[in-house]
Amino acid sequence: MKAVTVAARRTVPADPAPGGRQAWTTTWLLLAFMVVNFADKAVLGLAGPEIMKEFGLSRQEFGVAQAAFFSLFSLSALGVSFLTRKVRTSVLLLVMGLLWSATQLPMLWGAAGFGTLIVTRVLLGIAEGPAAPVAVHHVHGWFEQRERTLPTAILMVGAAAGVAVAAPTLGAVISHFGWRWAFGAAGIAGLLWAAVWTVKGKEGPLAPPVGRAARAADSESEAAEVPLRAVFLSGTFITAALGAFAAYWVMSAKLTWLPDYLQTVVGWDLGQAGAAVGGGAVANGVVLLAHGLLARRAARRGTGGRLPAGAGAGLLLVASAGAVTVFATVDALWIKVPMMFGPMAVALVMITVAQTAIARITPPSQRGVVLGALVAVFALGGVVSPLVLGRIVDSAATAPAGYENGWLVTAALLMITGILAALFMRPERDARRLGVPELASTGVAVSH
Repeated sequence: MKAVTVAARRTVPADPAPGGRQAWTTTWLLLAFMVVNFADKAVLGLAGPEIMKEFGLSRQEFGVAQAAFFSLFSLSALGVSFLTRKVRTSVLLLVMGLLWSATQLPMLWGAAGFGTLIVTRVLLGIAEGPAAPVAVHHVHGWFEQRERTLPTAILMVGAAAGVAVAAPTLGAVISHFGWRWAFGAAGIAGLLWAAVWTVKGKEGPLAPPVGRAARAADSESEAAEVPLRAVFLSGTFITAALGAFAAYWVMSAKLTWLPDYLQTVVGWDLGQAGAAVGGGAVANGVVLLAHGLLARRAARRGTGGRLPAGAGAGLLLVASAGAVTVFATVDALWIKVPMMFGPMAVALVMITVAQTAIARITPPSQRGVVLGALVAVFALGGVVSPLVLGRIVDSAATAPAGYENGWLVTAALLMITGILAALFMRPERDARRLGVPELASTGVAVSH
């Protein structure tokens, strides 16, 4: 009888226990990583009115600048995810943090114009594209399968926290020092994170091996890899990707256009708009964290709820579609504003659920690649959303009418993808069909 545990042949971290102190230290550091990541994304939307005024841009032209960020985002997410089989994720995360700062700081130069803005946003998108899949792949190396939903949700809270921190902070920077220093502040934050990660960043005990060790694991383990085509054509992957696309669409739309909408249509000033966007982001984080805690509680009790796995997230997309519809069509602020603080945010749960579902149907050695493919698909929402909504608003007779049409298109997308996910997103069923066992406490399969 033979037992091979490749993880045992690797260097053991100081705190090797899955879910232990070092695991949570890593989670909080990666939360900070995601905060910086989304602050980088939010800075353009917050500075948008000032940038459009200084450069004389239409909303459609400004949408091009936002879309430039996502132009190579998906390709980068997919390409770098393949590197997770050859390079340790701790190294990849450090390199990304440094590159983010290198692409933000040039906008401090007074002569940097619209062309420089486009180029730096493209480069920033390349550097940030792999952030989510690599961070999730890294944190999954620290937690067992049943414990992964909460740390994954915490990383996704970084999206909300990044906006919550960026909206009032960068809004104040713009008001006092000008919009260029908002980019400078984001760049400095990236450098500070990279300095801390250099000291604290470590690989988890359940992380799959890389390089030569990965090839040795493949030869010694009886757990065969799954053909990627079978994973990508599964109902779980397709509907998870579409649902996450819709969730990312609405998130990108809010990052890009909500500050302008609140100022142009609602009539608020920059401070009020920034506070509202920040408050909405806090609510987003509460929604994601609450979902993660509930999922962790259900997993520890051995209960998955009354709905099949994946169906609940689909229904939350449908609920978000209703909230967006109300937000778009009701003028009363006492109804409109509360829609931002929770009801519209429940769509973001799909991004967390999609990643944990995909991790369930994929062997650990292929997890980074498949997560990268998932992000490559749903991040396209960040490319399309600013362009589509910008064109819809500019082509309408008035900005309020254009924004209403744009929000209703968003609601329709959420509704359709939510129904598909509720019907066909079944990670446990697809995992059994693909022959992927649930590995509770190992990073690679063990043969007996």
